[in-house]
Amino acid sequence: MKVIGLAGNPNTGKTTVFNLLTGSNQYVGNWPGVTVEKKEGFFELNGEKIKVVDLPGVYSLYAYSIDEKIARNFIVNENPDCVVVIVDASNLERNLYLVLQILELGKKVVVAL
Repeated sequence: MKVIGLAGNPNTGKTTVFNLLTGSNQYVGNWPGVTVEKKEGFFELNGEKIKVVDLPGVYSLYAYSIDEKIARNFIVNENPDCVVVIVDASNLERNLYLVLQILELGKKVVVAL
């Protein structure tokens, strides 16, 4: 089964994308820190089941807080097939820092604006 991680800065819409893909109804808030643990869901594409993991919002992979450690450990240790980084187009420089860190790890990345 393919695994996709949804990563990005806080409050960029990761959980909204997760809910749309999986049909879930996870809580969404308009402030940072709403998602503080990873959430898993599934959807089918062309008959293949795909697991989607909604990660806590982080600004970088330097893990200081618990939610940052959760996101970093998933990306580094659980080897997702792809990491979709949801970015805020109004502040690309801050958002692209995380994208570059994930690319430097050799992970497959999709950037979603």
